[in-house]
Amino acid sequence: MTLLITLIAAISVTLIWYGSAKAREHKIGILCYMFWGASLMWMVDAIAEYRELGAEYFIPSAADMLNDTFLGFSVVTLALVIWVVYLLIKDPKQVVRGVLRKEK
Repeated sequence: MTLLITLIAAISVTLIWYGSAKAREHKIGILCYMFWGASLMWMVDAIAEYRELGAEYFIPSAADMLNDTFLGFSVVTLALVIWVVYLLIKDPKQVVRGVLRKEK
C-alpha cells in the first residue's frame, strides 16, 4: 500500500508539474523528486521483502495493510510539509519578504 500511495502521489504531482507553468513557479519539481525518491525506496523494499517471504508477500494481513496505508499517507504528508517549508524559505514570489518589510 505504501508503494501504491507514493506512486499515485508521484504520478499526480508529475502530471501537474508537466502541465502547468504556474506549478513550476511554485517549485513543484522538488515535490516530484521527493515522491519519486520515496517510490523508488518502497520499490526496493518490496523487492527485498518479496525475496524474503516469497508468495506470502502478496497475501498481507489486514493489520499490515492498515499500517502500510497509514505509513503511505504519513510519507505523503511529510513530503508536503517539507515542500511548504521549502517554499517559505525560498519564497519564489517574494510574498514573505514583502510582508516582513511592511511590518518593519
